Amino acid sequence: MSEAAVADKAAHGMKGMVDDWSADKQAYHVPWGKAMMWLFLVSDTFIFTCFLVGYLNVRMTTTDPWPLQSEIFALSFGGDPIPLILIAIMTFVLITSSGTMAMAVNYGYRKDKNTTFWLICATALFGAMFVGMQVFEWSKLIFDEGVRPWGNPFGAAQFGSIFFMVTGFHGLHVSIGVIYLLWVALRVKRGYYDDKGYEIVEIAGLYWHFVDLVWVFIFAFFYLL
Repeated sequence: MSEAAVADKAAHGMKGMVDDWSADKQAYHVPWGKAMMWLFLVSDTFIFTCFLVGYLNVRMTTTDPWPLQSEIFALSFGGDPIPLILIAIMTFVLITSSGTMAMAVNYGYRKDKNTTFWLICATALFGAMFVGMQVFEWSKLIFDEGVRPWGNPFGAAQFGSIFFMVTGFHGLHVSIGVIYLLWVALRVKRGYYDDKGYEIVEIAGLYWHFVDLVWVFIFAFFYLL
């Protein structure tokens, strides 16, 4: 093959790639927004995995006794303290929010704008309730129990640092998710997606279901083990 032919083929290949990219070509008919959200969630999975593996390593290597979760996370309503009652309520609220988010996606694809709006708002409300309960949990540990990132009166000093890091990072994700959902709900209400389609609701749902799934692992690893 002549040098001119090789150069022409290379130029055509580069032009073809540019044309495909600018035309928003899709692999396996997966929209770019959904693909980018999946990439973000995969990268975030590695971060949470590192946190949980680090937590397990701390639990296995510390020489000081680890605080009993059934005691430190107990809550009293005037009678005897109930172990993990607040954590159980937080878990129920977050799992319930997954149900309302799934329904929002369903009604979004039906183009039922009003129902989709209210279901997204309900999901955001559940998320805000979760964050509020987490703030209460933190304040109780910090002000009433004396737990700090560098130590605590219940045993291993590493408990405070790993607890605030893992739950704080997850709480940040929930807070960002609440803001994101409210933004999507507002645009749904204003009819921004009437012509574009309601795929953004599914993308927001992917993020929210990921946050819920991560909490299940945090609940199992941190509060039950």
